[in-house]
Amino acid sequence: MWAHWDLGTAPGLTHGRTGSGPRRPVSPRPMGLGPEQRVPTTLGWPRCCGAAHPGPRVPQGKVPAGSILASAPSDRNLDAWRDLGCRTTRCNLEVLQDCTLVFLATKPHVLPGVLQEIRPAVGPHHVIVSLAAGVTLQKLQRLLPAGTKVLRLMPNLPCVVQAGAMVFARGSGASDEDAALLRNLLTSCGLCEEVPESYIDIHTGLSGSGVAYVYLFAEALAEGAVKMGMPGALASRIAAQTLLGAAKVMLETGEHPAKLRGDVCTPGGTTIHALHQLEKGALRATVMSAVEAATQRARDVGED
Repeated sequence: MWAHWDLGTAPGLTHGRTGSGPRRPVSPRPMGLGPEQRVPTTLGWPRCCGAAHPGPRVPQGKVPAGSILASAPSDRNLDAWRDLGCRTTRCNLEVLQDCTLVFLATKPHVLPGVLQEIRPAVGPHHVIVSLAAGVTLQKLQRLLPAGTKVLRLMPNLPCVVQAGAMVFARGSGASDEDAALLRNLLTSCGLCEEVPESYIDIHTGLSGSGVAYVYLFAEALAEGAVKMGMPGALASRIAAQTLLGAAKVMLETGEHPAKLRGDVCTPGGTTIHALHQLEKGALRATVMSAVEAATQRARDVGED
């Protein structure tokens, strides 16, 4: 869990306390924000879309690190947050007691257990944000008290370097103010768009999983250069910069990628010869099929 403006995940089992009873195993942690802070100032994001990252990131300008309370199952997970100056706990209910904005960053199959644990502590002042893939707003609303402010968020790995692409949808209890609050917080991590919930699984196929497609393409670019005689480290750096530059041109010009691709080609030149090989390999159709497969899998997870 997180408390006071924050984002993060804590995979594996955690420990919570119910009343004055003994500690018991519970599911991974949400996180949240304190009621006194209605404008976020920092973010932490140790894991996105199942891909491990060395530790949380706290971009400056949204929330003080000391206003973040992170809940995780082990000191190994909590140490990274402590190093950033964040407060930590192993009790999910403590987060609900201290915070208004709570992020549920768990695996889909453990989320129901988390919701069952925190349900008694959820009140009308809380804003609950789920990052669990495939878990619909309808299901979230069913497992939480009636009228709970619920939003569903899907990030991607580049959020850890403040270059992510995120989409979110809100449940019937969430207001325009709640949506604006979440968007204001997450813009420190990259692009953040509110969308119909039906787009979230598509976003998983396009961008959540899409990061891996790009890495595969970058690897192939670099290996092609290595085959032709360039050192591997240099080839990898140039491949990464090529992808970064191409993306920046696409974003800043607003041009359709087909138009930009055509601008690079000259009659009889190297690029059109290379593109012919990619078309023979069905690159376009293969990538479209990959997006379709990942989207469908995200939908299947929600139905399991």
